Amino acid sequence: MTVLFLCTGNTCRSPMAAALLRAELDKRGGHDIMVESAGVCASGGPASPLALAVMRERGLNLAAHRSTQAGPEHFRRAGLVVAMSRSHGAAAAAMGADPTRLLTWDIPDPFGGSLETYRRIRDMLQEKTTVLAETLLSQYKEGDQSTWTNT
Repeated sequence: MTVLFLCTGNTCRSPMAAALLRAELDKRGGHDIMVESAGVCASGGPASPLALAVMRERGLNLAAHRSTQAGPEHFRRAGLVVAMSRSHGAAAAAMGADPTRLLTWDIPDPFGGSLETYRRIRDMLQEKTTVLAETLLSQYKEGDQSTWTNT
């Protein structure tokens, strides 16, 4: 199973969410679940400096991250797509994401914001990814991956 996080430039929200979910899954033994991130307007750049900083505060390293442009191949392999906003969800659907495997979160874009803004977004993502990890492992182990509830 692969979880794909989707945002705009793939430099802030989606790489932070991917790193946080990976850490939560690893704590719970979910090593066989793959986690990816991509953007609807990605340019191949690194994670934003403030995203790097706030994730370092949690012991997570985004230094190797390079933004990836989302494409149909991402949606074909994703068992679950988590869009950071409704517009990202619409973009995912337009690119072929299965609507029964699409979650839409309402996570504000911290790009251009302060360090405190990035911390607030990281903390929102931490709450969401903790619940998602628990849900994924419960459904994954039970074999129920047919539909997802937007939370």
